[in-house]
Amino acid sequence: MGELRKDYILDRWVIIAETRKKRPKEFKEQPAKTEKKTDYFAPGNEHLTPPEKGRIEKNRKWQIRWFENKFPALTPEGNPNIQTHNKFFTFSSNYGYHEIIVETPTKKQLPELSAEEIEELLKVYANRIIELEKKPHIKYAAVFKNEGPKGGTSIIHAHSQVTALNIIPPNIKEKLIAIKKFVNCPYCEIVKKEAKGTRKCFENKEFLAFCPYASRFNFETWIMPKKHITRLEDANHKELAKILKRVLEKIKELKVSYNIIIHYSPKGEDLHLCIEILPRIATWAGFEFSSGIVINSVSPERAAAYYRGELNEH
Repeated sequence: MGELRKDYILDRWVIIAETRKKRPKEFKEQPAKTEKKTDYFAPGNEHLTPPEKGRIEKNRKWQIRWFENKFPALTPEGNPNIQTHNKFFTFSSNYGYHEIIVETPTKKQLPELSAEEIEELLKVYANRIIELEKKPHIKYAAVFKNEGPKGGTSIIHAHSQVTALNIIPPNIKEKLIAIKKFVNCPYCEIVKKEAKGTRKCFENKEFLAFCPYASRFNFETWIMPKKHITRLEDANHKELAKILKRVLEKIKELKVSYNIIIHYSPKGEDLHLCIEILPRIATWAGFEFSSGIVINSVSPERAAAYYRGELNEH
């Protein structure tokens, strides 16, 4: 069992979970040519994962399945209550849940799945958020996907993760505090403005994909509903899947690692739903870590032009 620890004075948290160092690594800079890798998430290898918590089937075969992470950062053990000792040491057990969602039984990656398959995956995301939020002491269920070695993935087979926490993450709290400075939802107004500007990538009747004005990552993209929707379960999954697939297909052309994160509103709050796609091309270095300011060498205007097909970045 590990711990969730807060910085001495900042609202910045870390999870101490030494069992994570045991997870398998399929990405190496110089992999052995004769080394055969086990696909832990492939059909027929279900016995290599923890017990299944759920699945989506088609023709009596699973299409998506989910289970506890074998090397979890969070476990439902210990004391979930945040406490402070000796003024500066604030902590709890690393209490929560950590699940794996296997996105497909095939060797395809997410951009290669059909819009219909991505739609089913989005529905599973929404389901896991709802179900995990019902657990005692859980304040937020963070859904994310790591793709590629720079994105932090350790297994090649396409999968996503969910971590259910006993706190609301600081970046969500920061957004909740920021939006309360406005009379109306600022993101609703931002979506309307970006839909008419040079940072727009794609849109359909329900969603807008755009490169945010102060992008932190090369080719960073946000997908937001045009209406004020705060929860993933309330979104039109079919239309969301279509626009997400378009963004991912363009990122696939770049041949880069990336992360996908979903920011939704905790119960009782009013945060506009947002999916962020974060390509991991540039490496943050001393300036970023010393100042907290990111240097982005690709303007969001240029990135959006690439997504629209007006620029060739190869």
